[in-house]
Amino acid sequence: MKTRILVVAVLSLVAGSIAQAQEPQLQGWVDLTYSSKYVWRGFDIFADKSATHLGVDLNYDGFGIDIMGHRANAGGFENAERWDFNPFYAGGLFMDQPCAVQYRLGWVYYNYPDNKATDFDIQEAHAIVAMPKLLPQGIVPSYALVKLWPSSSGSLVGARSPFGGTASGWAHIFMLDYALSVNGILPETPEQVFNFHAEAVYNDGVGPGGQSVDHDWSNAVFGVSTDVDLGENLAFTPGVYHQVTMDTSVNDDKDETWVSLGLRYSF
Repeated sequence: MKTRILVVAVLSLVAGSIAQAQEPQLQGWVDLTYSSKYVWRGFDIFADKSATHLGVDLNYDGFGIDIMGHRANAGGFENAERWDFNPFYAGGLFMDQPCAVQYRLGWVYYNYPDNKATDFDIQEAHAIVAMPKLLPQGIVPSYALVKLWPSSSGSLVGARSPFGGTASGWAHIFMLDYALSVNGILPETPEQVFNFHAEAVYNDGVGPGGQSVDHDWSNAVFGVSTDVDLGENLAFTPGVYHQVTMDTSVNDDKDETWVSLGLRYSF
């Protein structure tokens, strides 16, 4: 699921630059997604159990807010269920040049509403940069710089962690995206676009639950998704993803594979 969020972030960069070229207007979407696993920056959050994700995004002239909830479909994971609140700004520079840059700057508050220990909440600042014209054949490289920290001093995911780790630190995410156009799947859709995504994550010792995590390359993810236009501004998005885990301090499983099924209404 984290891969899907990053794909959405990269696509939001494109949407932000397009919006700036037109008259400013409020844009947004509401999204409901099922995922057979919830893998977040290499961590298997709900121990191989499926999850439901509900999100809403509002954007006006590059300024926006994204809110997303993550709920396990099995019992016993209430303390790990989370809401993400993410105000951001997306824009572009030198868009008519080969060195065109699209960027997104954001802050995220991760809230765990069912966790009795409220100081499990964490925060994040991030910057995402994409260069859509740098490589040939429509391959878009992008990079995300992430800084996380506990929301309160002496947090159980910080200085008081019983696991000897911390939720404070940096992460570096390197991504490649490619959109492949083929003949449409549905008769009324002349073209179908498959979005291929690859990423590698360097975790600089961040354990979001206070885990002791190595300073190392943690995981790589590969996936593909597509939007099926259902009409009336509604789209169905199936996707499949595979993670290769390189650091067992992040995930005990060597490999993770999951599918996602999303339904999105745009306005």
